[in-house]
Amino acid sequence: MKRRQFIGLIGLGAAGACAPGGNKSNSTESKNEALKAAPISGHFFPALPYNYNALEPYIDAETMELHYDKHHRGYYKKFTAAIDDSSLETMSMRDVFGEMSKHNDGVRNNGGGYYNHMLFWENLSPEKSEPSARLLSHIVKNFKSFEGFKEAFYKAAKTRFGSGWAWLVLTDDRKLKITSTPNQDNPLMDDVEERGIPLMTIDVWEHAYYLNYQNRRGDYINAFWSIVNWKVVSKRFEKALKGEWLG
Repeated sequence: MKRRQFIGLIGLGAAGACAPGGNKSNSTESKNEALKAAPISGHFFPALPYNYNALEPYIDAETMELHYDKHHRGYYKKFTAAIDDSSLETMSMRDVFGEMSKHNDGVRNNGGGYYNHMLFWENLSPEKSEPSARLLSHIVKNFKSFEGFKEAFYKAAKTRFGSGWAWLVLTDDRKLKITSTPNQDNPLMDDVEERGIPLMTIDVWEHAYYLNYQNRRGDYINAFWSIVNWKVVSKRFEKALKGEWLG
């Protein structure tokens, strides 16, 4: 099958799974299954693992729909166009980022936008959760307290000039660290200032929050803590400790 035909089928499937409404294809269960079936190394566009309104009042449905179906899907389409008929079509995203300094801005910006948003959706959930005991222990060890961690993460996100992301990562020396990146960069890229395996991220581009929070980025960051999917973050942490990488 031609790549463009394949992408078209994937795009139609994701759009159907994520359309607002109460039908069976829009259930949380079916969306989660669709997400699990979309490995990053295959450059699929994943289904959103919850309804557009699931994160309200913290993130409103209109913002979610625009963010996912316009911005994220746009990055995916531009990324797959940028790597058309190249070896990057079958390369894992981690390998792509590992040699990002060799690639052009089209691959960098759109590949980053495609991947970063997948992590962002996965580390959000309408269900309340808590960090695992081992993750919480490492957070306290590295940041003195959980509140100290939240303050450091808030600062990284709030002070990121212009557009970008804040991250919790595990470094090569097995320490937790908070960093931020501009635009669609991420800590897996070989030429960023601070590298590490991403465990959690927040999108601080204005399109992520402006409809509801306007210029109050700090309020959006504070609201973020109410919808963090600590189960996923903890799972990423356990994988990273073993030198493995969860998508």
